[in-house]
Amino acid sequence: MFENTYYTQENHGPYKIYNLGDFELEEGGSIPNCKLAYATFGELNEAKDNVIIIPTWFSGTNKDMEAYIGTDRALNPNEYFIIIINQIGNGLSSSPHNSPAPVNMANFPNVRIGDDVRAQYQLITEKWGIKEIALVVGGSMGAQQTYEWAVRYPDMVKRAAPIAGTAKNTPHDFLFTTTLMEAITSDPGWNGGNYQSCTEVADGLKRHANIWAIMGLSTEFYKQEKWTLFGVHTLDDFISGFLQPLFGMMDPNALLSMAWKWQRGDVSRLTNGNLQEALGRIKAKVFVMPIDEDIFFPPRDCIEEQKMIPNSELRMINSIAGHFGLFGVEGKDYHDQIDKHLNELLAINVAKTVTKLT
Repeated sequence: MFENTYYTQENHGPYKIYNLGDFELEEGGSIPNCKLAYATFGELNEAKDNVIIIPTWFSGTNKDMEAYIGTDRALNPNEYFIIIINQIGNGLSSSPHNSPAPVNMANFPNVRIGDDVRAQYQLITEKWGIKEIALVVGGSMGAQQTYEWAVRYPDMVKRAAPIAGTAKNTPHDFLFTTTLMEAITSDPGWNGGNYQSCTEVADGLKRHANIWAIMGLSTEFYKQEKWTLFGVHTLDDFISGFLQPLFGMMDPNALLSMAWKWQRGDVSRLTNGNLQEALGRIKAKVFVMPIDEDIFFPPRDCIEEQKMIPNSELRMINSIAGHFGLFGVEGKDYHDQIDKHLNELLAINVAKTVTKLT
């Protein structure tokens, strides 16, 4: 274990920690005293049916998702009990750098999207006795977890809104993510995952950031010089003054752990590889919400899956920032779209069922 000052309450709080105990993993092995970091907004009502779950995206934390919450927003804490849950390996929940031996650093076990959702289920059922979720909504890897929730617990999830993500990762996206990983592991300072500080892997983290610069944004973003949306005035400032310092603070093993998980996101693992059967399990009302200029999860991939989901609708989000539109850098133009669709989704009456906790 070693301290990384990026992953602190000062930067990402306030958040709380829930101890799951020894948590068994789908790939084998376990995480001793596995911890989930989470943040809540609003109050759980007496019926315990006003719950909204928000999983986190790659490299993101609960702090990133707070921008989607507000009393004037669809995700209104005056109406809903909103729980943002940090995925395993993201730096706040149990992760390579903050776990004790024998699962620390390079020895941190492989975690799947299904593990995250089972852990989140354990948290909300053990701590609050929740049996029904009004909405699960998440972007990118959060969308992968949203799909997993809807397929794995169809009677519990009443509505789902995967934003800029797919239920099954594509071979093309797998290759993208491989380049992100190799950017880190090709740095001699990575040392097989047994470095003493993320600064020893600075070159690898810079290369990782540069790949995000290429694939995370749209071609129109660069044509129109929209880096000003990120508060910088030149392309060089965007790369070397924003993206590289951002990823340079993160733990390399955490990024690798999440990337491995991202590559293997696939709800059809629950149905012997049959994606249509898996998506056909969903009982929730679903709004599939791709971003029109997204290169990582292009709309065509999201649309293909949406057609397999009963009782679903396609709701396109427009953002010149592409996948990085999730950061909400376009402000009101972006969030008004999200809020419009989520307000409409939350207004839809859904069937009530009794879910037994197992």
